[in-house]
Amino acid sequence: MRRGRPFLAFAAAETLSLSGTRLSTIAIPWLVLSATGSPVLTGLTAMMEMLPYVAAKALGGPLIDRVGAKSIAIACDAASVIVVGLVPLLDLFGLLSVPMLLPVVFAMGVLRGPSDAAKQAMVPDIAALTDLPLERVTGVAGAIERLASTAGAAGAGALIGMIGPGQALLVNAATFAAAALIVAAGIPGIRRTAEPAATSGDRPGMVSSYLDDLREGWRFLRGDAVLVSIVTMVAVTNLMDQAYGAVLLPVWTRDSGHGPELLGAILAAFTGASIAGAAIAAVIGERMPRLMVYTVAFLLTGFPRFFVLALDAPLGSVFATLAVAGFASGFLNPILSAVIFERIPKPLSGRVTAMNAALCFALIPFGGLVGGALIGGIGLAAALFVTGLAYLCATLAPLALKSFRGFEKALA
Repeated sequence: MRRGRPFLAFAAAETLSLSGTRLSTIAIPWLVLSATGSPVLTGLTAMMEMLPYVAAKALGGPLIDRVGAKSIAIACDAASVIVVGLVPLLDLFGLLSVPMLLPVVFAMGVLRGPSDAAKQAMVPDIAALTDLPLERVTGVAGAIERLASTAGAAGAGALIGMIGPGQALLVNAATFAAAALIVAAGIPGIRRTAEPAATSGDRPGMVSSYLDDLREGWRFLRGDAVLVSIVTMVAVTNLMDQAYGAVLLPVWTRDSGHGPELLGAILAAFTGASIAGAAIAAVIGERMPRLMVYTVAFLLTGFPRFFVLALDAPLGSVFATLAVAGFASGFLNPILSAVIFERIPKPLSGRVTAMNAALCFALIPFGGLVGGALIGGIGLAAALFVTGLAYLCATLAPLALKSFRGFEKALA
């Protein structure tokens, strides 16, 4: 039990922070869409959170290596309590508007990026502390992510319907506070690995500067063909996912005559089914043929979600399609995480994982704008078809690029 305590604390903190974040990803777009009726403004608001999120995630990597992942996670989650709490406070006094909301969501992104990167950087250490295979820990972490997303999505729809999107973010603030306390109490301080030897451009005996650390992480990532392939593919699919979740799906829900309850139920159906996939990946992850499972899972989880909405299929077909897509998606992150962590030396863990994650998220800030612009230019159904086809093309990359074959080769 003592050995398992760090993982239980990590699991609880992830569940709380991710479920609260899922609530805000539904509440904020719905707040803007219901107040303005504009898909473009909805996309702009999403961009104002995700752009600083990506930048802060990339720039926070060297700080994670120097200060420690635990300290960064606690500090950012504690500060997020105050920032997220501004939304219900402004709403209470009737001051909440899009111009007031934009700087708040910007600050939310600045804090959430390093926090998420720090928690991700903890995973190899959690695996070592608990003496579990890396695939087992990444699989369970994936199941936790999906469980939290399911609970957050399902609860968000009901909560927004009851008290409104502004006040619903009180729950998000509370989850950040609880996550910070659990990490502080339940995860031991992990000793940082000594800095690698100075590069040829460094003066002997000097600790590398922050920019040197950042450049070193970039050089390592750029030189690994497998990591570059992952970043490229996932960045493109994340762009489409953001267009889908931030704009296309909320607009489809509204135009179909439904409210936030259905939006939450649809997202919960997807993430709920993914729990089963992630749980299976956690149990048998180390025995799975990684590349084959990864490719098939991405094909099932991507374009069908877009096409079923574009065809205006009955709700039963929508939920069935999302259940299959969600189940398949549960296998993706455990495989990706295991491949990534295997390829990164321990001294570079924070900066490279943060840089990798940030680059994977690099196009997300523009997803909402892409979705809003497509709806305004060619209509909702055509926008869904276009983004679905783009998603399909991206998910065929493992069949075309030789670099993906490195999935099956763990580096020593």
